[in-house]
Amino acid sequence: MRVAIGGISHETNTFSNVKTTIEYFKNLEWEHGQEILDNHTGVRDFLGGMIAEGMRQGVELVPTFSTRANPSGLIPRETLDEILDNLLSSIRQAGPVDGICLALHGGGIAEGADDLEGTILTKVREVVGYEIPIVVTLDLHANLTDTMLKEANALFGVNFYPHVDCYERGEEAMANLLKIIKGECKPVMRLKKLPMMLSSSTTDLSPAKDINEICWEWEKQPSVIDCTFFHGFSQTDLPDMRVGVLTITDNDPELAERICEDVTAKIWERRHEFYIEHPGPSEGLELALQEEGGPIVINETSDNPGAGTPGDGTHLLRAMIEMNIPNSCFGFICDPETVEAAHQSGVGTYIDVRLGGKTDKLHGEPIEARAYVKTLSDGQFVQTSVMNRGRKVNLGKAARLQIGNVDVIVSSRKSQTMDEQVFLLHGIDVTMYKIVALKSENHFRAAFTPLAKKIITVDSPGLSSFNLKYYNYTRVQRPVMPLDEL
Repeated sequence: MRVAIGGISHETNTFSNVKTTIEYFKNLEWEHGQEILDNHTGVRDFLGGMIAEGMRQGVELVPTFSTRANPSGLIPRETLDEILDNLLSSIRQAGPVDGICLALHGGGIAEGADDLEGTILTKVREVVGYEIPIVVTLDLHANLTDTMLKEANALFGVNFYPHVDCYERGEEAMANLLKIIKGECKPVMRLKKLPMMLSSSTTDLSPAKDINEICWEWEKQPSVIDCTFFHGFSQTDLPDMRVGVLTITDNDPELAERICEDVTAKIWERRHEFYIEHPGPSEGLELALQEEGGPIVINETSDNPGAGTPGDGTHLLRAMIEMNIPNSCFGFICDPETVEAAHQSGVGTYIDVRLGGKTDKLHGEPIEARAYVKTLSDGQFVQTSVMNRGRKVNLGKAARLQIGNVDVIVSSRKSQTMDEQVFLLHGIDVTMYKIVALKSENHFRAAFTPLAKKIITVDSPGLSSFNLKYYNYTRVQRPVMPLDEL
């Protein structure tokens, strides 16, 4: 049995002014053929799970093409064309296959293609037809469409945020694809959406945690293959951007519809619990200082590069520096100019910096300060978080600067902070610090929850602000919560 694997992944923030050009993809992941097996075998991501399950079942895996870029703005048409050409040509060159397993996202948008994943699947179908089953993995923040349901035999989304179950969803997708090929199941999908947009809602806590448990209870029924609560990606201005529940049964459409009705009703009953307010940076720091011991982890949810922000926002870091909090660290802010100045000056020297705030004014003005160059690095490490454990990370040249009492890690490439490895790379043991600040919405929790005495989320102006009323939506179908009272 031969199964082709590959993927295209991007989460597009339509409010970002930074286009996601082909360089963004090639700088993060651009893999052909054997490179996919070499780089994902043993890694806790979607492709790693697909590979593991395929190997367990003795499948001949045919790696095609895989690429992904960090979340950012709209994908230009020429970039989409080049990516599609690489995937489709790789599938053609793969020869006869019995099935295809793809790692997509669900939140991608390109020029002329509001539904990136639907476009990808439609193009793949033009190559292989409809006799070859296609099974897909998706992010929990996928914006599901009818086209995606039409073109794929089954769609499997992660259940958790942080996405610690990507590997398991990859295994599940491959296992079900093989069942389809063998004629052991006939998946039927049903989707129901609600007039709700969600901000970053961790599944570690209620109410999202409770909704997942309702889905899992339904999955105990023999004919239920999967039931997933998709949060959607609220930083996309699309007409049908809203939460949804997708249910897959083994040839039982009526049951699938009934489950969708039940779960969405439960979500709607608790809809107001999803919308909360977070303190601003200064208030959050004051709350942290009232706590005994540490570390107190403060996450700046409004400048999360994992949602397409620039990663050089200064609101939280400025507050830390102005308060000059002893035993505090910030990991990390993206500013290649400052990193280069630190590397040219060398360890043990002082440099004058205009740190951050260089992409736009929304995320704060540059911080002017005199900084001591404590550590220099190549910005490379291996991720140890449960989410994507084993993935190689390259932030480009990086530096640890000391500005007053605050240790600040500065990178050349933007990314959210996933685990403590970026701190350790620069000689910082976060368990010895009072305040540990970082840029992320929820993924950091997979690694930092066991380390932190307390986690405090702070919000401020930014492209991933928790307050969705801040965004200038012009295309979203109204009414929809929280923009409207429902």
